[in-house]
Amino acid sequence: MRKRLISAAFVGVAASAALAAPAAAEDTTVTLTVNAAGGLQITVPATANIGQGTENSTVSGQLGPVTVLDQRGSLVPNWTATVISTDFVTGGGTSGETIPNVNVRYWSGPATATAGSGTFTPGQASSPDQVIINVPRTAFGHTGGTGNNFATWNPTLVVDIPVGTVAGTYTGTVTHSAF
Repeated sequence: MRKRLISAAFVGVAASAALAAPAAAEDTTVTLTVNAAGGLQITVPATANIGQGTENSTVSGQLGPVTVLDQRGSLVPNWTATVISTDFVTGGGTSGETIPNVNVRYWSGPATATAGSGTFTPGQASSPDQVIINVPRTAFGHTGGTGNNFATWNPTLVVDIPVGTVAGTYTGTVTHSAF
């Protein structure tokens, strides 16, 4: 009887040891892919009418909401939005029918909406910061954070109408780009 009890105890200890430590182990490396929901996009109003004025006056108005949507799912989702303007012309675009783009100023103002982490920075936070947009200028930017984000702002365009400008409806193109 004593021999059976010792054998049973030994079998119990051996079974516990077998359950506690495997004789061999193998690992499986598991991978998965997280895809970006989209890319970097910018949307702007198709048209804007900023008002009317006479020669040797200034006309200003808001363009409407501009939005940069960053769905790249990036570890460092930095972007910069730029803005540039063409000349404004009417009729045949002669010198009296042209408002040169050096007479076109822009200020982004603060964001009207943002989402995501990081820092959103207006190119020109207020009217005194306005810039001539005859060359590309920074309109808005985002740095830091991770993942997806967006910013919307409603920029103001300021056009100085030169002396000698003839009456007419002037059209120009303001181009926003995101990089």
